[in-house]
Amino acid sequence: MASSERGFTLIELMIVVAIIAIIAAIAIPNLLSARLNANESAAIATLKNIQSAQAQCQSSGVIDANSNGLGEYGFFGELSGAVPVRGSATLTLDPPTLSTAFGNINAQSCVARSGYLFCMFLPDTALTGSVEAASLGGGPGTPPVDSTWAETLWCCYAWPIVYGNSGRRTFFTYQSGDTLMTSGSAVAYSGTSPVPAFNAAYRVSGSALMSLPVAANTIGQDGNRWLVVQ
Repeated sequence: MASSERGFTLIELMIVVAIIAIIAAIAIPNLLSARLNANESAAIATLKNIQSAQAQCQSSGVIDANSNGLGEYGFFGELSGAVPVRGSATLTLDPPTLSTAFGNINAQSCVARSGYLFCMFLPDTALTGSVEAASLGGGPGTPPVDSTWAETLWCCYAWPIVYGNSGRRTFFTYQSGDTLMTSGSAVAYSGTSPVPAFNAAYRVSGSALMSLPVAANTIGQDGNRWLVVQ
């Protein structure tokens, strides 16, 4: 008695494989694009939270290393309550103005969140950017922060951990509350190299100080065009 069972022919299998390959070719780029967009949106939202955290910290006056009665802006370690604030060996920000996750400072003095690295800069005495000390889990690094300038100046960058994989655009915010972005036409920041210098988004000028205007809708010190995020 002849069997009625019938398997797939080689041609049929090849057709199925071809269909799966076509679907994957369409779906995978869309999934990658969706992930990039989600990470970039999360980075923008995080920078807005950082803006709010800095404003709360400065207005509270908890950080007042020069004891002049005027509050100062803080590093991630201070804003998250992970380390004592500048000018005190024991006083921490309580309640913290940022999530405790921002107390996890890596070896590059950055915090990793949703495919992006975040780095905070505060002014030193030369008005260049000072980063926090990773070895201390956050807080003052080297060179030291200038307490008077830290009452009015700070800036923060966010860039992809892996360019093209976790994000494409680099973002910047500072004491004005604006958020800027660059697509990296001159320098595309990625992970630990290259990374933005403190003055990357500041206007091209004869000097490079944190007191200079930022490069809103024009070219920055790094050669990239920085645009305001709407």
